[in-house]
Amino acid sequence: MLAPEQLSSPKSHSSPMAKQLFRNNNKSSSCFSDVFLYLGGALLAFLLLWSLWSYASPDVAGNLGHNVTDSNFKLDSSSKSCVQEHPAVDLRYDPPDTTFYDDPALRYSIEQPMKDWDQKRNEWLKHHPSFAPGARDRVVMVTGSQTRPCRNPIGDHLLLRFFKNKVDYCRLHGYDIFYNNVLLHPKMHTFWAKLPMVKAAMLAHPEAEWIWWVDSDALFTDMEYKLPLRRYDYKNHNLVIHGWAKLIYEEKSWTALNAGVFLIRNCQWSMDFMDKWAKMGPMSPDYDKWGQIQRSLFKDKLFPESDDQSALIYLLYKDKSLTDKIYLEGEYYLEGYWLEIVPTYNNITERYTEIEREDGKLRRRHAEKVSEQYGAFREAHLKEAGNGKGSWRRPFITHFTGCQPCSGDHNKMYEGDSCWNGMVRALNFADNQVLRKYGFVHPDLLDSKTVVETPFDYPEEGPW
Repeated sequence: MLAPEQLSSPKSHSSPMAKQLFRNNNKSSSCFSDVFLYLGGALLAFLLLWSLWSYASPDVAGNLGHNVTDSNFKLDSSSKSCVQEHPAVDLRYDPPDTTFYDDPALRYSIEQPMKDWDQKRNEWLKHHPSFAPGARDRVVMVTGSQTRPCRNPIGDHLLLRFFKNKVDYCRLHGYDIFYNNVLLHPKMHTFWAKLPMVKAAMLAHPEAEWIWWVDSDALFTDMEYKLPLRRYDYKNHNLVIHGWAKLIYEEKSWTALNAGVFLIRNCQWSMDFMDKWAKMGPMSPDYDKWGQIQRSLFKDKLFPESDDQSALIYLLYKDKSLTDKIYLEGEYYLEGYWLEIVPTYNNITERYTEIEREDGKLRRRHAEKVSEQYGAFREAHLKEAGNGKGSWRRPFITHFTGCQPCSGDHNKMYEGDSCWNGMVRALNFADNQVLRKYGFVHPDLLDSKTVVETPFDYPEEGPW
């Protein structure tokens, strides 16, 4: 059979030298074809191996596959998805390696002490490397309410809005949140119910450094403020709570701190401390005795039962060395008393509006996900604002202590509807900070249903 070249050539009978040259060229072409076939097969095998490896190890493949800078990344109309295939934290990866979860003796109950927790938690993080980066700043908020519907007709609505507020704050700052409405220990009721929940959250979230308890009747009224966690790392504090040492050690007051909001580090020290703390609660056979001891020490304590707040103050009073691990926060409103805060909202709004009129960066519309940057911009204008009582800075947390939104049995020292009106104002004050990212605000803090759209350069534009 003749080659195609020979069929198309007018000189089919060429010289012997030409025939030899043709045979050499044909042989060389065949060698090149073999090489290309070999390389093509190798490339195909490599791509097949790579795809299988990527499927088996999404975290490794993701790290290698996303080495792309902003300058060479372009979004075009042919892109089918803007979502990264491999997020920083791999939520679908749980290896078969044995961890503390595989121990049949593990119990989540507050009655069962946890041993070697630091080691167990570190081992879990080693087996889940995608969670290790950022673990130092990872926070899980824990909150909750009662199982039954509220007696107060508006109680369930108020609790829903308080919960929404917490969800908004966690979304803005990238925190997880756990809301519980059942007793995790049948005897640890009312104010003691938080301790079983906090311990269970520690075990359920070994990836988190901090568990943040926030009472159901406390809400965030500065949605930009971010917890100063480095402050508590400086001397390795493991429990952070709003309080005053003078009221503990000199005045011996049961209001020396407020246990409605606290940060506790996810570590063995915290596990051991909660064991001591819980032993003064209703699961203890000495519960009645502890109530008597607390009232004998704290003369302003009005009720006979042992409560979690008095118990914590008692532990601090009896062992001052605990302040090496327990930080009494008084530099900002980690927990602020609503009665002195709510009347300041109008003045605060005016001062913040004036700041935004002066600084165009703060008026700029932006995505909700980048809100923390604008909080950092605002800090330059708040150096003279102070923090705490008498400040015109937004209070971080407003706590409606004594208002009892679910039962409606608020403290008799509060007149008329002051609790309910105060809650509505606080909720709308906070909600305005969220709604701004969506282009709306409540013009009247006592009117929850009415919003207006903000103009382009708000608050510089418009009759505000």
